[in-house]
Amino acid sequence: MDQILGLIDPFYTFVAAILVISMQAGFALLEAGSTRMKNAGHVAGKQVLSFAIASICFWLFGFAITFGDGNSFIGLSGWMLNVPDSQVDKVFSSLSWAHVPLSLKFLFQLSFAAVSLAIAWGGFAERAKLSVYFVFGTLFTIVIYPVIGHWVWGGGWLGQMGMQDFAGSTVVHLQGGIAALVATLLLGPRIGKFTSKGKPNLLPGHNQVYSVLGAIVLWVGWFGFNPGSTLSVKDGFFGYIALTTNLATAAGAVAAMLIAWAVLGKADITSMINGVLAALVAITASCAFVEPWASVVIGALAGIITFFTSLYFERKGIDDPICAFSVHGIAGIWGTISTGFFASPRLVKATGVGNAGLFYGGGWHQLLVQITGVLGATLYVAVVSFVILYVLKLVMGLRVTAEEEIIGLDLSEHGAYGYPEHLNTKENKVENKVSSL
Repeated sequence: MDQILGLIDPFYTFVAAILVISMQAGFALLEAGSTRMKNAGHVAGKQVLSFAIASICFWLFGFAITFGDGNSFIGLSGWMLNVPDSQVDKVFSSLSWAHVPLSLKFLFQLSFAAVSLAIAWGGFAERAKLSVYFVFGTLFTIVIYPVIGHWVWGGGWLGQMGMQDFAGSTVVHLQGGIAALVATLLLGPRIGKFTSKGKPNLLPGHNQVYSVLGAIVLWVGWFGFNPGSTLSVKDGFFGYIALTTNLATAAGAVAAMLIAWAVLGKADITSMINGVLAALVAITASCAFVEPWASVVIGALAGIITFFTSLYFERKGIDDPICAFSVHGIAGIWGTISTGFFASPRLVKATGVGNAGLFYGGGWHQLLVQITGVLGATLYVAVVSFVILYVLKLVMGLRVTAEEEIIGLDLSEHGAYGYPEHLNTKENKVENKVSSL
């Protein structure tokens, strides 16, 4: 059996990593569809840049800081994966339980880091300089994401406390959501988003079909994200995680659509998409620890909470074009805390992580651990993100000029329009009008 698993597990891990990497395509479709046509090429293209930057920086420093042996706060060994085969399990003892090659462990964990960075960049949409993406993306992958990853998954202090975050509601999504919020606040709202009295104007995305397709790609990719985190097919536990993940997501879609229909009077598709994503984010922490009925509750509540918080933040003057903080930050908080209520004793015993939740007679201990993890991660990511972005604001500026923003980042940053036929059509109309005078 061990020999068979030795052949199957590496391939399974590789497929799971590819599924998570394919989520970059989902983000490209979702974000491009959710923003205006004049920025579509830029928004989609930055997903390629995101994965490229994350790949290099996570190889150089991030993986070692996250999983290398060190202390309770940071990993200090295993730089650039330059470790003899005989020493791999000693240098990366936090991953020694997974019987797959180091290269595949790296590829799988890289896909997570890249997703977190993609989420963070959502808060920059439609008004940030391209140069800022390079600098912040590099620093996020080196000094922000890996530190929290080490605290929870790399043998750090939160992991030692028994924090339950199976696939990253906090490590991946809350980090990205907090960084996105900080960026959104420092950049300020897009031109025309709010009236002089602070009332929000609608700046609709240019292609709702793209957004829906993006959500579907992300839903499918999540079957690499959550079930893939077992890094093994042994006992078929990945199938159970797939079940809870799917049930939660379905509940989030339905609940968000229904609450939007009740509040807005229309069955809003954008709200349904956000409900799908919020539920996926929420179940990411708890997928291995909760029963199927609890996954439905967690997903439904995530969809509802995200709907109301996205409206609230907009009314407070926060311009988050793709609702990155509501979908990934707020839902990440809820998903992480949810295990403190719903963690099942039998699943806690099977995974060997933490304790049963409050609703199963486990007391307040696990809930307090989960809250501690959320607060610790939020504080660290918010402070470090603010320092980095504030310095960048002073040194090089975060935002394009008003003229460049009005023209659109496709032309002002890249010199090419995402929809050149549409641009030519507008130019032809102008030329025809001039010639007729």
